[in-house]
Amino acid sequence: MTIERAKKVLQIEADAVRALIDRIDGSFERAVEMILECQGRVVVTGMGKSGLIGKKIAATLASTGTPALFLHPAEGIHGDLGMVTRGDAVIALSNSGETEEIARMLPALKRLEIKIISLVGNPNSTLAKNSDVVINVGVKEEACPLGLAPTASTTAALAMGDALAVALLDRRGFRQEDFACFHPGGALGKKLLLRVRDLMHTGSEVPVVSETTLIKDAIYEISSKKMGVTSVVDGSGKLIGVISDGDLRRWMEKTEKTGENLLTKKAADIMTRNPKIANKDSLAAEAVAIMEKNSITCLMVADDSSRPEGVIHLHDLLKAGVE
Repeated sequence: MTIERAKKVLQIEADAVRALIDRIDGSFERAVEMILECQGRVVVTGMGKSGLIGKKIAATLASTGTPALFLHPAEGIHGDLGMVTRGDAVIALSNSGETEEIARMLPALKRLEIKIISLVGNPNSTLAKNSDVVINVGVKEEACPLGLAPTASTTAALAMGDALAVALLDRRGFRQEDFACFHPGGALGKKLLLRVRDLMHTGSEVPVVSETTLIKDAIYEISSKKMGVTSVVDGSGKLIGVISDGDLRRWMEKTEKTGENLLTKKAADIMTRNPKIANKDSLAAEAVAIMEKNSITCLMVADDSSRPEGVIHLHDLLKAGVE
């Protein structure tokens, strides 16, 4: 019984969201245009469960390039309407469209000539009749078997709010870099903001040997710089290859079989040519992706002239929280 009830809830809510698709029409387009033309902020308001959905919609708008805030309607009619100024736009949520606190705010909003977009379940309600744009988010039934607790209706309103936010994001040409500016903290901020240049080792920390360097000296360079790799440059200082711990192990096995002396070979003899490199201006997350794809733990960073200018290790990236 419990499992069947849960499946029924999800089916009802899925149907409620699916029904919204055919309601994306001229009203939705006008709402988007109205918000784009708004010179101020988008003020989202709603009471009770609709208010909780409104808070999420406001947060999503704000994080995707549309300045927005949430105004509790009960607080609004007791002074917080001062947060709303000319040039703002309001998105009001009410399933019935008859929420008393929102209705009492309408005259003040009208005096300020505020454009009102309503997300309602009743297009013939008081709120709808006093709105500049009406988006119908009504549902056939609530998932609550008693038909009392807002369930499908709040899910539908939330989905429509997401549709508005994403449509606005697209119209504004909002980029990944813009999103990062609003999310500087935590793993998301590190993933979107940190560049290779922020974490790479430079100067004397960069392991470098010439193509004519003997392997015994290349091993010392790898060991002393503690990166597990060294870059190999030609006579003009351009990066032509790398030697990693793995390369050394493979060549040790090979020379043991052939009887050659590995230590007397030169760097150019055993290096891996055309190595994977990173650009210092690339996202650190891109460097991680390159390492994972190629099963390596270190990348050389080269400048526009193909000269080594840094090295970045997987451990540095993971320590910084970049995954």
